[in-house]
Amino acid sequence: QVVFALNQTLLQQESLRAGSFQIPYTTEDLIKHYNCGDLSSIIFNHDTSQVPNFINATLPAHERIIAQEIDSYFRQELIYKRNERMGRRVKDLLEEYPDKSFFFAFGAGHFVGNNTLIDVLRKEGYDVEHTPAGQAI
Repeated sequence: QVVFALNQTLLQQESLRAGSFQIPYTTEDLIKHYNCGDLSSIIFNHDTSQVPNFINATLPAHERIIAQEIDSYFRQELIYKRNERMGRRVKDLLEEYPDKSFFFAFGAGHFVGNNTLIDVLRKEGYDVEHTPAGQAI
């Protein structure tokens, strides 16, 4: 799986450099949608931009299975479990120090797609609201 992932990453980078492959969204798109509180936008239809996408319709069936296994592993380990851990830490701090104010900062990738950090906190019973850019806190 590691060799497959490395080969796919290198092929993708070569395609980007040659101009035959384009990323479906830009950093500017991410910033714009983050600032607008619109992180469920169609441009982020793959659960998150932090996880490389190796699934490709041109792959042979056995390689597509490997790509799906890697994709599932990355998504579970790098995003979902991490969001759960961070959500628990936020919850624990809020419960341990109920009279304190906190400011938490996380990368935008933790607010995109399914099983986000916000989803974790809402499951714990917290009310989470978006604060638009430029709005006083």
